[in-house]
Amino acid sequence: MSDYIYALPHLNAALNATSGILLVIGYTFIRRKRVVAHRNCQIAALTASALFLVSYLIYHYYHGATRFPDIPIIRPIYLVILFTHLVLAIVILPLVFLTVYRAARGRYIQHRGVARWTFPLWLYVSVTGVIVYLMLYQLFPARG
Repeated sequence: MSDYIYALPHLNAALNATSGILLVIGYTFIRRKRVVAHRNCQIAALTASALFLVSYLIYHYYHGATRFPDIPIIRPIYLVILFTHLVLAIVILPLVFLTVYRAARGRYIQHRGVARWTFPLWLYVSVTGVIVYLMLYQLFPARG
């Protein structure tokens, strides 16, 4: 297997972190009524998340699953974080599309209503993606 495949988890974590940072910056911009800056940050966050998804799918297509080591107490914590991350990653996808659609159509009141849910869930998915990476590849890497 090509060496670049093994670099993808690191890229994925960087893309998740980038997305999360951009979401927070974009939120700060909209709170300060800087609409164009907000829009640009959210588009950049969406781009980082889309690149993450492509990279994630490529990695798992070629590499398959990576099993977390059987470490008492730690493994159940990891699995809870992973489970909530995966479930909310699925839930967030249509919410992101709906949020972007409403903003693109100028339906700002409806956009704001769904964004109140989208923002914290998307941020949670981004942050827990980085936590899963740290636990799986840095703190408790699988042996062998």
